[in-house]
Amino acid sequence: MSNVIPFATAASPRPTQVAFTRPELDRIMSLYGRMVAAGLWRDYGLEMGARCASFSAFRRSAENPEVRLVKDPALRGRQGEWILYGEGGAILKRGHELVNVLAVLERRLLKAVES
Repeated sequence: MSNVIPFATAASPRPTQVAFTRPELDRIMSLYGRMVAAGLWRDYGLEMGARCASFSAFRRSAENPEVRLVKDPALRGRQGEWILYGEGGAILKRGHELVNVLAVLERRLLKAVES
């Protein structure tokens, strides 16, 4: 018995993978590094799928993520492709630009450093 696997054609393209661009990942990892230096985060996780890509930051490795940043291109024309979720799953911020969404975490970092 043989299995026939068809090649992808223009009529049936393969599903693409959503990923962070280099400048986006640089900005995210810069913030992550500063949060680690402040002692707020210790671990992170990246997930890149067919519909969205996400970055999760953890206080401890065995816990649920403290924050999760999701890039969903399907929402680009609506509320924006960037969504920041809190620890309980609540949406902290939505937006069209990564800088504006990460501003919530930047403020948290400033408060932690000032204390």
